[in-house]
Amino acid sequence: MSKQGRSNPVLPVGHCAEYEQLTRRAFLGSGLRSLAALALGETLVAYPAWMPRVAFAPPHVGPRGDTLVCIFLRGGADGLNMVIPHGDEGYYEHRSVLSIAPPDATQAEYRVLDLDGFFGLHPSLAPLQEIYAAGDLAPIHATGAPDESRSHFEAMALMERGASTSDYNGWLGRHLATLDTGNDSALRAIAIGDMLPASLTGAVSATALQSIAEHHLQAREEREGAIQSLLAALYEQGEDILAIAARQTLASIETLSQIGTENRPPRGRDYPEGDFGTAMRTVARLIDADVGVEVACVDLGGWDTHAAQGSGQGQMANLMDQLAQGLAAFYEDLQPLMDSLTVVVMSEFGRRVQENGALGTDHGHGNMMLVMGGGIRGGQVYARWPGLQPEQLVGPGDLAITTDYRDVLGEIIRKRLNNPQVDAVFPGYTVSEIGLAVERE
Repeated sequence: MSKQGRSNPVLPVGHCAEYEQLTRRAFLGSGLRSLAALALGETLVAYPAWMPRVAFAPPHVGPRGDTLVCIFLRGGADGLNMVIPHGDEGYYEHRSVLSIAPPDATQAEYRVLDLDGFFGLHPSLAPLQEIYAAGDLAPIHATGAPDESRSHFEAMALMERGASTSDYNGWLGRHLATLDTGNDSALRAIAIGDMLPASLTGAVSATALQSIAEHHLQAREEREGAIQSLLAALYEQGEDILAIAARQTLASIETLSQIGTENRPPRGRDYPEGDFGTAMRTVARLIDADVGVEVACVDLGGWDTHAAQGSGQGQMANLMDQLAQGLAAFYEDLQPLMDSLTVVVMSEFGRRVQENGALGTDHGHGNMMLVMGGGIRGGQVYARWPGLQPEQLVGPGDLAITTDYRDVLGEIIRKRLNNPQVDAVFPGYTVSEIGLAVERE
């Protein structure tokens, strides 16, 4: 809509052909990212049989830091319409239809929720405004990966590897492999879904689960215990990949069986309906149950908005509402633990600054990230803003990247996750911290 607000023509929702083909399962199972892992149940050892094992640096031995929850917005979220630079006239010049009216446009139906006089939130992200005001939410803008790929597949793969080298491991996998906290839980790293994200690929096993209730052996109830005992005896010995996976799976099943399947009421607002709300509630239950979770990964897809993106309402506004409601419910639910939690929201790339003829946006470059937690210096937007005038854009008309996403993650890893081996987590890259996180005592 324009600054004063107007309704949009109704167009069919449109994703690019690559994104339509890039289903969650197909993406995680295909060539460059293939885990090719042997599995029993849903625990995967994230090492392909054809891949040579990488010699990691000796792990740093130290206490556990924060639990990290990593939320990936798959499809390339339009960060310019999430954390909106309403103080930059270029935003409105490039987006006469999709833009959200500035905070002082009192006649507009949808207005930016101001944060600092220059940046503001989309109105669908309203639940996050209170968290920002409390100092527990920090947006980072003009951030992303330096590669120039406009391919979802390539951009996700490179970002989740987090390496400038040919290292096939994921950045979270390397983090876990280089930090020894004395935590031998089978649930040290989890992903909510049917597959592990590439970020968890590495030397450390991780567990993918759809839900607590469904994470069990596929057998008749009266035979499940006997089969579980038989498998435990069968795989008690051995260090091959199948034996390791089997032991991890059985251990995770046993741990989750102690939690029970009944959902306790959330401490604050209800989680939103749908897969994302359910996933965030599951992560909250596992963290609250203190079963050893150090890393949790959750996906929210659908952000490839080439057509009918919408402005104040529409497909992207609906996605933002899911995201904000899920984050706010998680924040309120785990408020007593928030000083030891860090949540990161990221996407593979941003969108083109100029809206297109289908009232959507095409693949771009620079984007925003969100970081939430009690150990974050929130209540401010972190941005070395490059500007949106034509001469300030890069490539075919994209927001320039002035903060590498690894600078954000690397600072969190060192200061909040207690892992000083950041160079091993992001090989070939030197992290420049931006002052986002408070160092744990």
